[in-house]
Amino acid sequence: MALDTTLRLLSKASGLTVVDIATAIPRAGVSTVNAWLKGEKLPGKDQVDALARTFGVPAGALLSELASTLDPARTKGEHDLLAAYRSLGTRQQGALLEVARSMKPAKPRK
Repeated sequence: MALDTTLRLLSKASGLTVVDIATAIPRAGVSTVNAWLKGEKLPGKDQVDALARTFGVPAGALLSELASTLDPARTKGEHDLLAAYRSLGTRQQGALLEVARSMKPAKPRK
């Protein structure tokens, strides 16, 4: 899930307004928090830590999607596959993994 989506969900679940969040975060005004919620800007490290404390979640939970999208080793197809996998239920993920593990890599053509 994208950081802006995560922040919107957390703010709704916690009942915190944009003003509440801006007050709790160092060097963040209402316009900055609004930009984070719209995905127009990203918070800095100290701000991510403060957001995590404000919402009572680990900072890594806020950044996991961001970190995966910045991984240069992953191709677009790998990102799409991972997103699709994450959208499945636990049983579906297990079944998909079974199928994937049973597949043999194609032999290179000579």
